[in-house]
Amino acid sequence: MSQAFKRGDHVSWNSEAGRVRGHIVRVHKKDVNYKGYVHHASAEEPQYEIKSDKTDHIALHKGRVLRRLRR
Repeated sequence: MSQAFKRGDHVSWNSEAGRVRGHIVRVHKKDVNYKGYVHHASAEEPQYEIKSDKTDHIALHKGRVLRRLRR
């Protein structure tokens, strides 16, 4: 099971461009359709909607790829 995060947590994840940082803006516990793709989510394995600190880009990721950052 992956680590649980909550709205407002500052996290980082790996992308094609390198390590990205952002804040969780929403936690999805049901499947969500985003940009034409269904992101599968459940209460046991939610999808986290994250807003990038640098570009304001929105990404969806499962908890297993995220790292919590200190404030």
